[in-house]
Amino acid sequence: MTVIKLKSGGLWVHAPIAPTKECIQIDYDYIVLSSQLVKELGAPVEYIVLPTFAYEHKIFVGPFSRKFPRSQIWDEDLSTPWSDEIEQKVLSSPEVGIGPYVEVAFYHKRSRSLLVTDAVIFVPRQPPECISKESLLASAKNGLAVKLLSKGKEVPDEPVVDNSMNRQKILFLGPSNLLEPNATFGQMSQKLIVSPIVKTLVFSKVPEKVRDWVDRISQDWRFKRIIPAHFSAPIKAGRSEFVAAFAFLDELLGERYVNRPSLSLLFASLMGKAATYFPPDDMRTLSSLDQFLVSVGAVKKTVSGRKR
Repeated sequence: MTVIKLKSGGLWVHAPIAPTKECIQIDYDYIVLSSQLVKELGAPVEYIVLPTFAYEHKIFVGPFSRKFPRSQIWDEDLSTPWSDEIEQKVLSSPEVGIGPYVEVAFYHKRSRSLLVTDAVIFVPRQPPECISKESLLASAKNGLAVKLLSKGKEVPDEPVVDNSMNRQKILFLGPSNLLEPNATFGQMSQKLIVSPIVKTLVFSKVPEKVRDWVDRISQDWRFKRIIPAHFSAPIKAGRSEFVAAFAFLDELLGERYVNRPSLSLLFASLMGKAATYFPPDDMRTLSSLDQFLVSVGAVKKTVSGRKR
């Protein structure tokens, strides 16, 4: 969740999370955020914004709005009362197959911040403090998935040692070597990337729409930091890093689709090919899932044609 204090004095709440007492304190429709999250704000909630169709984000809109009944909920309206402070660009792909994919990117002019939901992530080397050590180690414990992905190697049945490698195991859907994930973790951490799941199941299906959306964002907005809804935030990154994260689109669209705002962003995209690369062995589980979903008709193949 991201909260912006508008010039009016009211609060603009992006992708609300559960309104627990640890998150907020309420006093006559005013919100006071925990000082552990951001600097405390004592201001009325004016707008609650749902930026995506994804269930894990919209599930808390109802509970959050009931805490602040005087606020307005916004989800699919292009004319907004905050447009002089916060601009927006919509990516809508109802034809993907797993359900309509919608994500709205926002640009807060005053702080030069780009807000996205699932489009990009930045995976830190260390897990956030809100996840307990016990939970991480329990997830890394030698279960069936570990044994299957260890390719027949004997897995010792003993307590999991508390170290950084074991804490990192939970970040993977199915790397080729779950017992030794350091190599793959090095590929995906400490850089702005598109999540492999979103890339495979959504963005690769409609590459033209995603490219147009990315180009409009990079051309029109001069942001200096990015605030995703997952993993670390805010991230010190600009247009070059954002474009580089989507370099995989070039391979899907081919050379016939050329619409770059500048040579510097073109160079960033070329550099991004190495930055966002995932070894095929590590993508095997996800690729198999994609093929299965396509075969049963739950997910479509690439549905947009190439740019002519």
